[in-house]
Amino acid sequence: MATLKALVVDDASFVRDLVKRTVRQRFPVIETTDAQNGRRAQSLMSRTAFDLVLCDWEMPEMSGLELLQWMRQQPQYQKVPFIMITSRGDKDHVIEAVKEGVSEYLGKPFSPEGLSKKIIKVMGSQLKNAMERGSKSMESPADAFKESATLLTQKREPAPEPVAQSSPKSASPLLAGNAAPASRAPARASLTLASVRFSDSTLKSVIKDINLTEVRVLAKRDQAFPGILDQAVVDIEIAEGQMARLNGYVHQLQAVDKRQDTEFVSVTIRFVDEDPKKLEDLSRFVARFRAGSR
Repeated sequence: MATLKALVVDDASFVRDLVKRTVRQRFPVIETTDAQNGRRAQSLMSRTAFDLVLCDWEMPEMSGLELLQWMRQQPQYQKVPFIMITSRGDKDHVIEAVKEGVSEYLGKPFSPEGLSKKIIKVMGSQLKNAMERGSKSMESPADAFKESATLLTQKREPAPEPVAQSSPKSASPLLAGNAAPASRAPARASLTLASVRFSDSTLKSVIKDINLTEVRVLAKRDQAFPGILDQAVVDIEIAEGQMARLNGYVHQLQAVDKRQDTEFVSVTIRFVDEDPKKLEDLSRFVARFRAGSR
């Protein structure tokens, strides 16, 4: 049934699986192959012709930007759509990717709808024709074809202008408005702030505990909360002017107090990044955090 080929490139297997599942469910005519970094992707692309590349930016061995630069130098890939899917959404990085020939830019965490619309936008009639051929080859079109046909015929909204992300130190709902009583407020005298981004909201919070595999943050209940297993990107200032953007998913939600009217909720995010550089930066931050909490 599949007539088009897509390559999914990300060092986090959790993210690769999310992308592949979305593509498989929304576009049955696209067959997906995955790679854990740009070097592996380069090897696969040299042996197989792909119609679409969906790629992360920060990866070990070869970054997404380096893969894009190499790809645009290959005659067979000069016009193949390349979607950069990354937590690096600040304006400078968007501009840099555009200069190198990126087709579209999608920020993490993403929704299935957001990813689907980007794929439709960059593949255009090529995807539409493949979907029509796939639908006609079946006696009764499957739900996936019907859903994709609806997406293909929707009016496209203009893409929003990229907005530079601010440091999580700039504001915190935890520290503003009606402050919680001292007995129920986060215990650390010097708060370490974090922004936890989801596909449709951002949670302002303070870090309660962190290690190399997960972070536990506290957030006021009056914010929009995610669901279990939702994608997340945790923004932490690990050094002056240096941001870490850690990819993960929601592992646990728990009320801080055993009361229905508790003001604070504890959110545990499990990290999925496998980039050695990110893990090294995180390790240094964890050491400083633990030293400061003594």
